[in-house]
Amino acid sequence: MLERLEQLNDIGASLSKERDITRLLEKILLAAKTITHADGGTLYRMLEDGKTLRFEILRTDSLGIAMGGTAAENMNFPDLALYNSSGQANDTLVAAYAAIHRVTVNIDDAYTEPNFDFSGTRAFDQRTGYRSQSFLTVPLRNHEGDVIGVLQLINAQRPGSTEVVAFSAADQSLAESLASQAAIALSNRLLLTQVEDLFEAFIGLINLAIDEKSHYTGGHCQRVPELTMMLAEAADQATEGPLADFHMTDLDRYELKIAGLLHDCGKITTPVHVVDKATKLHTLFDRIGLIDTRFEVLKRDAEIATLRQQLALRPVVDAAAEAALRSQNQAALAALEDDRAFLRQANIGGEVMSDADVARVRDIGTSRSWRNPDGVQTRFLTSDELENLCIRKGTLTADERDIINYHIVATIKMLEKLPWPKHLKNVPEYAGGHHERMDGRGYPKGLTRDQMSVQARIMGIADIYEALTASDRPYKPGMKLSQAMRIMADFKANGHIDPDLFDIFLSQGVYRRYAEKFLNPLQLDAVEPT
Repeated sequence: MLERLEQLNDIGASLSKERDITRLLEKILLAAKTITHADGGTLYRMLEDGKTLRFEILRTDSLGIAMGGTAAENMNFPDLALYNSSGQANDTLVAAYAAIHRVTVNIDDAYTEPNFDFSGTRAFDQRTGYRSQSFLTVPLRNHEGDVIGVLQLINAQRPGSTEVVAFSAADQSLAESLASQAAIALSNRLLLTQVEDLFEAFIGLINLAIDEKSHYTGGHCQRVPELTMMLAEAADQATEGPLADFHMTDLDRYELKIAGLLHDCGKITTPVHVVDKATKLHTLFDRIGLIDTRFEVLKRDAEIATLRQQLALRPVVDAAAEAALRSQNQAALAALEDDRAFLRQANIGGEVMSDADVARVRDIGTSRSWRNPDGVQTRFLTSDELENLCIRKGTLTADERDIINYHIVATIKMLEKLPWPKHLKNVPEYAGGHHERMDGRGYPKGLTRDQMSVQARIMGIADIYEALTASDRPYKPGMKLSQAMRIMADFKANGHIDPDLFDIFLSQGVYRRYAEKFLNPLQLDAVEPT
């Protein structure tokens, strides 16, 4: 008995440490079988309706039956209703009776038991040649007294033999004690799971808010965490090289997953017109339309000026002079149309602008003028329009890029305000480091590789690769795999990303597994090893 009590204590400690509910349920059943010397057992879970028991795990050692839990064979038994259609209690089934009345039922011999229906058990015995004799059925009650499951043990065996005996009072006491500990452990795990689910749902709420602000970032918030975990698992499996000692526990994985989901939460503070700036002149709308209107005004002004000059020739008709005026007008209109086409192209912001193109924008903006709605002759382009149209690369001005970059500062501020539990304490560091560089030229803190965790470096690679290949950005198409990986290789060479992690990213095919799942098939071309 002393040994069994010590075993019960060890079991209780083991149950309290288990995070996975499936393994927890299996441990409960196996521990109960061991401590009572039972040949078989079944564990039922109470469904959320509080009126139905579900078969979770079944074990019978002498028949070699292992179903549910970590076993390969799934449970295929129908749920057990505690009440019939008219609301009457199903007291004929022992598991239902124990759950409904919250009492332990100890039966010496099912074949002579008059109070319960064991017809299903006898049918099972006929098919298998087994004889289900002694039963011990114990309800699992949580801290509020609610039944959350039922533990049923079958055929106690005399220690040291296979002789089937009744479950003793000591067996019942130990099983009830174990059931109490198991119920606490299971309740705690279920509550923690609910809290984790609520927390992740809240994170999803933040990402949904970002998505509603900008449809070009919502997918990013979902894809980066997945790619992060793919690369982290590949690094964890490395058996040689600089990352051979990098390993993650389940808690480490959860921490990194949460960091991935929150890595851009600061974007909720970024103005949507900056996040979604598809062209250089885009604010709340694309101001190229205003410039188009000005060109139309200038074209009409040119036409009006030509007509006035033609009228001035009247009443004398000078065909040559009128032809010259029409020719001048057509040339002026063609020049205006050419300048308009040039500015529309410059507004896209796809390629790097040359010095000549920048000079031409400035020339158009300052040498041309138009009469504004107030009747004042003014420069064709405002200073703000000139600044935006002269952006060398992309669509963002220096100030707007600072606004975009500030999202990571906001992310860190937001995450550092939260009272993280011990197993999530690194979330701010992981999430806040994905814009740092290995050479210390990143932002916001200018950290070097040695100052960053492996997890933060992993997230940096995931963030860049997703951005290069994403096809839902307003300012660029998604790159093909070969182009994206050439850029990533350059980033490895110039100290932007971690070289060891990139080697795993490439050699373990993480980049392609991600691409096959998320990218357009037209983007999937061959990649040369780098």
